[in-house]
Amino acid sequence: MQQSSRCTDQFDNLSVHTQKGIDFLERYGHFIRDRCTIEEEYATKLRNLVKRYQPKKKDEEDYQYSPCKAFRKELNEVNDQAGQREVIAENLQANVLRELGLLVKEFKDDRKKYLQEGVRLRTSLASQIGTLERARKAYEKAFRESERATENYQKADADLDLSRAEVEKQRMNMNLKTQQSEEAKTEYAKQLQTTNDMQNMHYNSSMPEVFANLQELDEKRIKNMRNYMLKSVEIERAVAPIIAQCLDGIEKAANEINEKEDTLLVIERYKSGFQPPGDFPFEDLSAAKMQIDGNSKLSQPVMQPIHNHLTVKGTMSGGKMKKRVGIFNIFSSNKNNVPGYGDGQKEDYSDLPPNQRKKRLQQRIDEIQAKIQQESAAHDGLTKMKGVYEQNPALGDPLTIESQLTQSTNKLEKLAADLAKYQGYLDEAIKAGVNLSSPSQLQRKPTTNGSATRPLSSRRSSHSGGEESLSRSASDSSVSNATANQANKKSAPSTPQPTHGSTNSPESGLGTSRTSLPGSGGEEYYVDEVDAQPPLGTCKALYPFDATSEGSIPMYDGEELYMIEPDQGDGWTRVRRISQPIEGFVPTSYIECHMYNT
Repeated sequence: MQQSSRCTDQFDNLSVHTQKGIDFLERYGHFIRDRCTIEEEYATKLRNLVKRYQPKKKDEEDYQYSPCKAFRKELNEVNDQAGQREVIAENLQANVLRELGLLVKEFKDDRKKYLQEGVRLRTSLASQIGTLERARKAYEKAFRESERATENYQKADADLDLSRAEVEKQRMNMNLKTQQSEEAKTEYAKQLQTTNDMQNMHYNSSMPEVFANLQELDEKRIKNMRNYMLKSVEIERAVAPIIAQCLDGIEKAANEINEKEDTLLVIERYKSGFQPPGDFPFEDLSAAKMQIDGNSKLSQPVMQPIHNHLTVKGTMSGGKMKKRVGIFNIFSSNKNNVPGYGDGQKEDYSDLPPNQRKKRLQQRIDEIQAKIQQESAAHDGLTKMKGVYEQNPALGDPLTIESQLTQSTNKLEKLAADLAKYQGYLDEAIKAGVNLSSPSQLQRKPTTNGSATRPLSSRRSSHSGGEESLSRSASDSSVSNATANQANKKSAPSTPQPTHGSTNSPESGLGTSRTSLPGSGGEEYYVDEVDAQPPLGTCKALYPFDATSEGSIPMYDGEELYMIEPDQGDGWTRVRRISQPIEGFVPTSYIECHMYNT
């Protein structure tokens, strides 16, 4: 903005310009506010979308397939993106919108103050110019009256007919008017000097200062507009790497989809275990006996009865198969498609195919063992609480714990009975499956010796002492605790009790292969060829370990292993060798684990 003597003519234009600039900045603030609202609404809609498409509990079994797993990961990544949109909205509100609102208010106040100062200066100068004009007019009037008085005196003095008194009167009037003219002239000169000084100050100092303040205000507004736009970019750019990671996660999940593995899972899930039916016999029509009646008419041939092979439900020849509505049950809620979801399901699952029956029975056994473990922990806690109350009656009455201990014991006994019942069902199913199989398809049973471990796939009781929990429920709680304490005292200080080993697992001979490690003294270890779990991370042996219990494997100092299953609270971790497909348990305190990010 250039200041000159004519800038006062542009004062009103500058006033309008600064007002438009502040209005524009305020409009930009409204834009940021509306954008924050949209970002929050977008994040809310994304979260609702993720929540709406989350798998339901009834479909959890179907989410073992890679497309379903990838879709679940994509839902998680989209949920993270929604969180980043919320971060953008929060940062815009805190770092841009709030500061911008305060700045607009400050600009309005400063502009009002500067404009008021400019109006005051203009009013003062205009008032002084008015005073100068009045002084000039008064001086002009007095000067003219003085001239007329002088002319009248000169005429009267030259007129011989006038008396001396009249001439004197004209002289005195001339002197008065001359004096008044001089006074008016002096006042006019004074006002002129004052006006010129004020005008010089107005144009050279006062108004330029006002214009400079307005210029500074406008430049500050423009600069802050730029800063807020850059800050908005920085806020969104700060979350861009996280959003990019979310997109990378979706891409990685998509690349993990494997159609071959999924089809194998489907085969494993729906295979019945029945043998295919035998061949149809050849029907020899020439061997049929013909009967000729008395009229030499051929009678109907007597056909040998066709041997109707028995068909088994679930096989290729098992009558009409129900139409399967969707493999993954994502777009269908018909639970009858999946074995075991029927309303009339039998307790021993005998209406299912052998393989499916064994799986369901094993799942039921796992559930019962988990309940036994929880109830045993609760029973132990009640027992300890009762002991504390007996030692210090001030803390509570031991009799209040008796009823709870009785209920807990009854629950443990019932669970133990259920476990034995389903274990018997499982043994029966395994025997039935072996009888249905041909000799070439029978699974190899491992020959156990004194140092052999159990199969790695038979860790059905979460290696936390399923049998130990059963023994707790059968005896008094105090006796079982004392027995457990004595057993713990006999073990090494840094080695947990090997409660994970179980050679009585019904599936100890199913789906496993046998191998021996070099330098292990002929000890045999079993590898699960079917249910091999993906590693959760890696671990490094901090100390050498010699496998002295069933289910454990030896390791040397510094050996790198895959971690298959973390410690479940019993002090043991399930690992797999990197060089050989051999799994087993090692003490958790002997290794250092590193979990994968996924």
